[in-house]
Amino acid sequence: MTSGQMPGFRQRFLNALTNPLVDRAIAVAAVLPWVNALYGMATRGQMSLPRASLAIQFFIVIVTMVSRTAPVRITPNPWYWLLTFVASYWGFFLSAFLEKGTPIVPDPVSNTISIVALAVAVYARLSLGRSMGLVPAQRVIITRGAYRFVRHPIYAGIFIGYLGFMLRMYSPRNVALALIGSGLFVVKSFIEEGFLREDREYADYLARVRRRWFPGLV
Repeated sequence: MTSGQMPGFRQRFLNALTNPLVDRAIAVAAVLPWVNALYGMATRGQMSLPRASLAIQFFIVIVTMVSRTAPVRITPNPWYWLLTFVASYWGFFLSAFLEKGTPIVPDPVSNTISIVALAVAVYARLSLGRSMGLVPAQRVIITRGAYRFVRHPIYAGIFIGYLGFMLRMYSPRNVALALIGSGLFVVKSFIEEGFLREDREYADYLARVRRRWFPGLV
């Protein structure tokens, strides 16, 4: 392929990614790990509070992903896609490397943190609604609900969930895995903002909402 053909191919590829049918097919494929995990939780029948919290979040992810609106534009950067893949599915990777760990706080404390993480994540995902996606993409700019307070409320819920996990199953390895997972979403936050700030409406939103994850903090 000559250099003159490359822009045309790239544009056709980007157009394909924004096609509603293609986007829906990608969304269905992307949620399969959540569907499998939710099915496993339901069939095993052992549902602690943290597991119930995860199950509810998985269900919301599945529904909002498969019903999402098609993007106006989407990043073609393969490194961003790779980062998204690793960050989004990091929680599933954990199961292969987790240690049993030791609780370092009473169960009511870790359970409370799990409830807070669930509340934040559910509120954020419902606020985002059908603009749900994994790879950096511009769908509908959301400024309502949880997005009035911070720019990445879903990630805030994930961070809180990781905190509850570390306190409930503490070990150096588990802490390292949780910190890596959190770090991936920190990097993803900056990448998404860099991609979306090209839109004037989102640039104005960045100027209004100063905090990324936690109101009054960071």
